Amino acid sequence: MKFVSPKIDYAFKKIFGSQQSQDILISFLNAIIYGGEKVIKSLTIVNPYNPGQLLSLKDTYLDVKAVLVDGSIVVIEMQVARMAGFNKRVAYNLAKAYANQLETGEDYLLLNPAIAVTITDFILFDKSEDVIN
Repeated sequence: MKFVSPKIDYAFKKIFGSQQSQDILISFLNAIIYGGEKVIKSLTIVNPYNPGQLLSLKDTYLDVKAVLVDGSIVVIEMQVARMAGFNKRVAYNLAKAYANQLETGEDYLLLNPAIAVTITDFILFDKSEDVIN
C-alpha cells in the first residue's frame, strides 16, 4: 500500500479538514494547543474560504478552519516551501478570521479568540518564546 505524505495539500485537508476526521483534528489540536489535555471535546469544521468584507480586500483560502464549542476560531495552515512574506500571510489570515466574526452594529464583546496553528517544513520564527517552534 502506498501512502501519501500529509505535507501534500490534498492529503492534509483530508486528514484534518473533513467531517469524517474530526476526532483526528480534535486530538491534534489538544496536543498542540493544550499539551495533550482533553480540553477540546468537539468542534465544527467550517468553510475555509475567507472572503474580504470589502471588494477591495483580498480573498483568502485556508487549509482548515474550525470553530470550537467556546466559539474560538482555529485557523490551520500547512506550508512546505518557504515563501517571502509567509509570516505576514499567517498574521493576515488570522486577523481576517478574527475580524470577520462581527456584523455591522454588533458589540466587540462578542469577539471570540482566534488561534493560528501553522505547520511548516522550515523554521518560521528564528527565536520566540511565544511560539511552539
